[in-house]
Amino acid sequence: MAVQIIEARKANAALMCQYSWNSRTELIEKGEVKDTHIDMVGYGPDGQLQRTPLNDQGASLPDGFLRRAIAEKERQKMEEYLTGLRSLLDQYTLPTAGKVLDFINQATTTGPDASGMILMTGNSVVFPGDTLSLWTNATTRHTQKVEVTTFYQGDVAMVTATFNTLYSGMNYMAYAEVKIPAREMRVQVQNVDFYHMVLTPSPQKIERKPSPTLPATPSTTAAPSLQVVEKKLQDLKTLLDKGLITQTEYDAKKAQILKDF
Repeated sequence: MAVQIIEARKANAALMCQYSWNSRTELIEKGEVKDTHIDMVGYGPDGQLQRTPLNDQGASLPDGFLRRAIAEKERQKMEEYLTGLRSLLDQYTLPTAGKVLDFINQATTTGPDASGMILMTGNSVVFPGDTLSLWTNATTRHTQKVEVTTFYQGDVAMVTATFNTLYSGMNYMAYAEVKIPAREMRVQVQNVDFYHMVLTPSPQKIERKPSPTLPATPSTTAAPSLQVVEKKLQDLKTLLDKGLITQTEYDAKKAQILKDF
């Protein structure tokens, strides 16, 4: 069973490379939303996850050179903290996470239960002293839920993630929350708007299916196609209409897209 689950995760990882999607990340501190990121996410030719920012709704910086410099430094520290938390989440939830694959071979397994779920539990999976519980569908071998108690920068971090499956059979993390009780901080991640990609014979050209298309990794040797530009502008307009970016941010990003074209 462990071998079957591992093979299913590897097959799912290959399927994920055919998709790009939008990921919304919110940083909440003491009940207040401090920052919101919306990224376009996909896998590059090297197999690594790549993020292209669509907006960043961080708090505005104060006036005054000294106050602004201090605030900018604090924002940078928060950005690095948030990036680290997302990396921590990836280590427990991505289908190719190496230490989780090792964990599956050695985990304590129970089930399937009445709902058809297999539960795997274990300790010291990614970091010494952490605990991981992983629920897998007994039929499809797809991950359904993950709960983790781990550590980040000396603080206890509690992770909960739930998964969905697309019509194509690809299993993905739909929603996750990372809690840092000592800092009264939460990070919430939601993945939506999945687009199937078709790899053409040229390794630098990636098209979405159905069109219009948007590449997971921008080409450095060729300008984006008209379909790519149209899709970027449509996505950008959607963000503006939903109030996720300001008119100024929209105009700046639109100008950048057209300049690259």
